Amino acid sequence: MRKPRDFDAELKALEDKAKELKQRKVQQLGELVIATGADALSADELAGALIVLAETKDADRRAAWAKRGAAFFRGKSWRSAPASEGDAGDAPAQPGGAQSAPGGTGAA
Repeated sequence: MRKPRDFDAELKALEDKAKELKQRKVQQLGELVIATGADALSADELAGALIVLAETKDADRRAAWAKRGAAFFRGKSWRSAPASEGDAGDAPAQPGGAQSAPGGTGAA
């Protein structure tokens, strides 16, 4: 006869793994905020920009943001990346460029 599986131990291992992955995600998001210079923003400014991004349904604008993000991860200068036409009026909504919204100057 085969040994029965220890479902409780397997569930505990899965819960531990899920907790570890969640902690890693939070850490990486924090590192991303710092790497982009967005840590120079106030918590209110950063939260507002992220809320606008999350609420944006405009596929073209989101694609432009994704393109800038991809350039950032490829190591290209994200500060020199041109903003899309639609971003000019909604500067706080730019996830990669949100740090340039207050006062129109870049962070750092």
